[in-house]
Amino acid sequence: MARDPSAKAAWTGAAVAAGLTLAAGFLKAGDLPLILAAFGATALGGLVGSLRRRITQPEPIRATDRHGVAEALLAHVPDPVILVDRRAVVIEANPAARALLPAMRLRHPLSFALRAPDVLDGIEEVLRTGAPLKVSYATRVPTERAFEVQIGPIAMPDGSGSSVVLFLRDLTSARRLEAMRVDFVANASHELRTPLASLLGFIETLQGPARDDAPARLRFLAIMRTQALRMTRLVDDLLSLSRIELREHMPPTRTIDLGPLTRQMVDAQVPLAAERGVTITCAGEGRFPVLGEADELQRVVENLVENAVKYGGPTVAVSLARQDGSHGGEIVLTVQDDGPGIAPEHIPRLTERFYRVDTASSRQQGGTGLGLAIVKHSLNRHRGRLVIESTLGEGTRVRVVLPERAAHPAAEPPPASA
Repeated sequence: MARDPSAKAAWTGAAVAAGLTLAAGFLKAGDLPLILAAFGATALGGLVGSLRRRITQPEPIRATDRHGVAEALLAHVPDPVILVDRRAVVIEANPAARALLPAMRLRHPLSFALRAPDVLDGIEEVLRTGAPLKVSYATRVPTERAFEVQIGPIAMPDGSGSSVVLFLRDLTSARRLEAMRVDFVANASHELRTPLASLLGFIETLQGPARDDAPARLRFLAIMRTQALRMTRLVDDLLSLSRIELREHMPPTRTIDLGPLTRQMVDAQVPLAAERGVTITCAGEGRFPVLGEADELQRVVENLVENAVKYGGPTVAVSLARQDGSHGGEIVLTVQDDGPGIAPEHIPRLTERFYRVDTASSRQQGGTGLGLAIVKHSLNRHRGRLVIESTLGEGTRVRVVLPERAAHPAAEPPPASA
């Protein structure tokens, strides 16, 4: 009886598949001679030979495939890349470039979207000389950003001549970090130089003209002590700020009841308030659990209450409350004073290092200019936020908002104050 042709075809296909599987195993082992000897000049041997040629001599990638790969690569480059022709008309741009320049359109001049004379002149120079160059480009709207633009010639595969590719490297973060570093070093040096110069001057006076003047010696020693304490506070604040910034990316994991901690820090400020004729009140009953570090939260409350006592009016009100937030419950700590208030132009900069509304008054009060910077970075670590509201002549209200932690039976009590 004749064999079914479809069954024969299926069997042949299975045999070929098995043979190719076997051949692949030999190819992995590098034993091509054994394969060819086993299958000889059969059809399967021809398939093996073809497979060998494909491995040892792979076919080149077609131009259309290369174009697709290039587009995929450019799409994943995080920095803007733009290709323009000899007339500075945009040929291609990756998504980052389109996001940076929303007005840019293909087959339109780049100058319609990028109004930067240095960049446009650079394109002309590259086309004229054929040498790459670098220029700077900055934007002001919607935010201030800085770029280094690398401009280079590129030969087009269709023989239409040279075009130009622009690669924009974003330097905004690096410039900001460098500016912050320079400002920080300059401000820290300035803050330390003043008390050091004062100490050196009084020491020289005590060693010279005031050597035998007992009243002057006592007066000078008191001033020297004040200046030394100011330097100590400055160094302590700098170290605290550095420690907080190092751990800012690590959220706390311990449960703290903010109620007792706040009352404890308010009580610690009562002597300073009494000395200045300021009355402090503290409201808020119950538990106010948050995830936090007790030392850092103590510093937050201490800085805010101390600022209100030093620069506010005769009354400071501290309160704790709960409110509903977009992601659940929140604990709100409010410090309200009835002092002279703060002008609106100063409020956005209050958390900057060494920024003071009144430099002379701050130094006279013993401030270092780092208190609110410490508060801001501490709250960043605690995934909280700081809200400052002030009206000239009416006072200032500062609110600290922290995510509420579900009540835990083992909430850690605040450590005893020294």
